[in-house]
Amino acid sequence: MRNFLCTIFALTLLFVVATASFASDAQTVNGWVSDSKCGVKGANAGAAECTKKCIAAGASVVVVTDGDQKILTVDNPDALKGHEGHHIAVTGHVAGEKIHVDSVKML
Repeated sequence: MRNFLCTIFALTLLFVVATASFASDAQTVNGWVSDSKCGVKGANAGAAECTKKCIAAGASVVVVTDGDQKILTVDNPDALKGHEGHHIAVTGHVAGEKIHVDSVKML
């Protein structure tokens, strides 16, 4: 019974540490909401209608970062609904060429 309780305590401690480390990995990225078809060409205020049409036709929602023009595919596109063609600051988790959006702020 003692070993069982020690194991449960160790697993609980491991879970708390792992959760805290994931919470601190969030980054804020500034950029434009575009679509996978237009990419960097759609990273401006004048491309909002085109971005909306392309997304409605099946293109993926992407964020084109300021400065290096990196294209990050949004893995939870509903978080950016209504922000097509907007310049935004996105806070979320970046993994390679993808971002999971936690919050959005207009710039």
